[in-house]
Amino acid sequence: MLVECPDQGHMNALPRAAPPLISLGAWFDNRGMITLRQIRYFVAVAEANSVSAAGAAVGISQSAITGAIKALEDETGAVLLVRHAKGVSLTHQGHQFLRHARSILSAVADARRTLESGAHAVGGSVNLGVTNMVAGYFLADLLARFRRVFPGVSVQVFEDDRPFIEHLLVNGELDIAIMLVSNLEDRDALETEIIVRSQCRLWLSPNHRLAQADEVALADMAAEPLILLTIDEMAATAQAWWRKASLQPRIVLNTASVEAVRSLVATGAGVAILPDMAFRHWSLEGDRIEGRAIIDPLPTVDVGLAWRRGSPLSASTVTFIDLARDHARGRAR
Repeated sequence: MLVECPDQGHMNALPRAAPPLISLGAWFDNRGMITLRQIRYFVAVAEANSVSAAGAAVGISQSAITGAIKALEDETGAVLLVRHAKGVSLTHQGHQFLRHARSILSAVADARRTLESGAHAVGGSVNLGVTNMVAGYFLADLLARFRRVFPGVSVQVFEDDRPFIEHLLVNGELDIAIMLVSNLEDRDALETEIIVRSQCRLWLSPNHRLAQADEVALADMAAEPLILLTIDEMAATAQAWWRKASLQPRIVLNTASVEAVRSLVATGAGVAILPDMAFRHWSLEGDRIEGRAIIDPLPTVDVGLAWRRGSPLSASTVTFIDLARDHARGRAR
């Protein structure tokens, strides 16, 4: 069922005695009660954070969406969503199931693509460049999908900072890159296509004083201990935000580890401002993390495809680009 919750700030008070999330195979019993339609509706709600918005997106009534989610929760034995004043949010089990749900929908789409395109006949290789944030939060699932659909294509991955990835692309040493293109320098030499736009938000512990608000201004957090992520030029980007707001943050730690940021924020050591693509509600230790919207108009962190302008693309590179676009659409929030 959709559990009623008075507001997002009280989510931690929800009982945590829900039945454990059972294995994916056990969900599909001999009765076949879980359907692709229910899974699609669940993903639509999770991505829209709203039953009404999900209904509008897929063209059905709110009651049909609610009924599908209830049937899904009955079959899984897990509470997947909680209602609050501004929509719905995923529970911890909901986040787990969302990953499975997206994998199921991707597998169906990939099976269709394999049958329609003769994917097993595609061969060749792709030299792929990635930046750090992309490697950590976008790459693994995409490569797994690509291997399943195009097993005859070899993908060689090179991870480095954005300037060096740009250099390799311009020199023709890479066929394609998936990288943060927000700070791209050599735009004349490179063709780019944004596939994911990620909003930045405030990360904080559930009992932090700012967790009571739905939105927070940079001025409200200037005096807070700030943990700064240094990979993918995030530190320089964040400093630019603060300068534009004429504020001086109180930085207590610089780290290249997103997991370190997550753990420190969850235990109350400080706050952080990071893109949604890296946000998770739980640290590795199992501590809760809250996210809050930022009132100030911060630019998005954009993940995009990039290749050398004017260079012909091999058939294997084109197939990789097509699948990357589809994968990004499936992850859009």
